[in-house]
Amino acid sequence: MIDIINEMLSFPFMVRAIVVGSLTSICASLLGVNLVLKRYSMIGDGLSHVGFGALAVALVAGQSPLPIAIAACVLASFFLLRLSENSKLKGDAAIALVSASSLAAGVMMISVTSGINTDVCNFMFGTILAMNSEDANLSIWLIIAVIIIYVFFYHNFFLLTFDEEFAKAAGRRVSLYKGVLSILVAITVVVGMRMMGALMISSLLIFPAISAIQLASTYRRVTIISVLISLFCFFVGMYVAYVAEIPAGATIVLVNLCVFIISAFIRKIRTI
Repeated sequence: MIDIINEMLSFPFMVRAIVVGSLTSICASLLGVNLVLKRYSMIGDGLSHVGFGALAVALVAGQSPLPIAIAACVLASFFLLRLSENSKLKGDAAIALVSASSLAAGVMMISVTSGINTDVCNFMFGTILAMNSEDANLSIWLIIAVIIIYVFFYHNFFLLTFDEEFAKAAGRRVSLYKGVLSILVAITVVVGMRMMGALMISSLLIFPAISAIQLASTYRRVTIISVLISLFCFFVGMYVAYVAEIPAGATIVLVNLCVFIISAFIRKIRTI
């Protein structure tokens, strides 16, 4: 096992994959707790489809996809926030509207352009091992910034998650904190698309959080356990994917699924 790990770390692309993937896992697990408890967990899936649409536009235009996808997802997160607050379209309906429209736009762009099928597949199904050093450096700085901002707003996100009305009554700027949380989720989704793909990135947000909820009863403990589970699943998934020569993103999702089943079983035993 040690020999295989040393072999993995001897490749520069594997080192980039592990650094970016571990930071993204931490970030996604932190934000996932708020999204799951707020019952807004599918926003990750919606924003990933927006990112896919922006990716298709960037590839067709011959531009770097990561900055354009980040900008598009940030704008979409604000749009979803305003749409759900000021119209009859609420929550999942607003997400479905934006998600389906963006995915359709991306498919349409790809269908009229030739020569980009490989790049599109990479973003659809994940290919963190093919991430170049430029994208890796940008992703690392973005994720570090997201984690720092999350820690700074931790208590405000706690209030926003559990009692939005009380936060308003206490004079907290709820709209600001919602906007900040949306931006952090958007950045995390776009960076995570490289690892998990547009079709599976939401699992990185949801699985660690719902597994942690089975094992802990306080917000702080759920958050800490969620991070630990996310890192464990990432490293195990990467190891198994390397040894078995299978896709890393799908392997990480299946490891997360196994951990959730075990966590749910442990909770069931506790209640007996």
